[in-house]
Amino acid sequence: MSTTAGRGVPAPPPAEGGAARRINGVSQDDGTAQRQEADRDEDFRELSRRVHDAGLMKPRRVRYAGRITLIWLLNGLGWAALVRCEREWWQVVLVAGWLAVWSEQLAFVVHDAGHRQISRHRRTIQALGLVHANLALGVCFGWWVQHHNRHHNHPNHLDLDPDILRRVAVFAPEQAGQRSGPAHFLARNQRYLFFPLLGLEAVVLRIAGLIALRRRAIRRPWLEGGLLLSHVTLYLGAVLVLLPLPAAALFLAVHQGLLGYLLGLGFAVNHKGLPTRTGGEWSWLERQVLTARTLPTGLLGDFFHGGLNYQIEHHLFPGMPRAALRRAHPIVRDFCRERGIAYTETGVLESYRDLARHLDSASRILREKTATG
Repeated sequence: MSTTAGRGVPAPPPAEGGAARRINGVSQDDGTAQRQEADRDEDFRELSRRVHDAGLMKPRRVRYAGRITLIWLLNGLGWAALVRCEREWWQVVLVAGWLAVWSEQLAFVVHDAGHRQISRHRRTIQALGLVHANLALGVCFGWWVQHHNRHHNHPNHLDLDPDILRRVAVFAPEQAGQRSGPAHFLARNQRYLFFPLLGLEAVVLRIAGLIALRRRAIRRPWLEGGLLLSHVTLYLGAVLVLLPLPAAALFLAVHQGLLGYLLGLGFAVNHKGLPTRTGGEWSWLERQVLTARTLPTGLLGDFFHGGLNYQIEHHLFPGMPRAALRRAHPIVRDFCRERGIAYTETGVLESYRDLARHLDSASRILREKTATG
């Protein structure tokens, strides 16, 4: 991303679309559209100046080093407890739940490394990503970085956002015609199935990475594949050696299911239920703010969301260290209010209710077709 001279302030990427634009539903000639786009670009530069002046983009290397060390220690404590436990079902469930919580924290390390929040050095980023994603979690880091970067560039774009394209769920009525067979059934009943199926999110992420690996859609497939194989061998080997088969099955179900829920519930409300688009009618600033919501919480909420409950702030400044997002929140919110840009801020429970209502509304057309068919 380019920067303005002398300030280190990011300039927004080029806007999507051609010469003819529609701004807020009104057709614009090329000159008017360019002037409005330039205004929004200048808005983003001004917001960036405020954020930089507050010191919020400074690296937090020592803080991250301490966090990562603690996460590994607490994961190790969980595996040590599994070695020492009496194999009672409730002990297995407790240890699996503990490890799911700290596995989620490993996933947040992967996320922050992929956004260069932890380090700006490519080799350090790669090492952190491969160790925490491929080896520790069994998720393909190369696939995830490509996938997530496309999402950041095109949030809630029905044709370009991979977080929308890879899911069976319908997030806008325009998607209804794209569903058939089992996908049609799942989408039609998504108001009931979406939340229960979130428990599979950890498994789905692994499968998507394996598909990319098989297609050679990532760099260094042998390295990433070898680390994924090492994860499977170490993880399943440890579980099967430490536990009898029924207890091992219980552990895997709880560990992977709860991890899926933690990841799914943490990410599901960030964009779903907010405006979607198919064209290039929004500037960089608008498409990052209008398609996301921020959920101000206490420290416990920040922990389980990995700081991504400040989703608007994260999307505007993906390289901002996680610890700074809470401080960036009032700066970004107040700036959007000054500029008349809709800023969605809500509570956690309200956000889940909004998501449930949106899933029901988006799939209504499928239910009506079935009823009249």
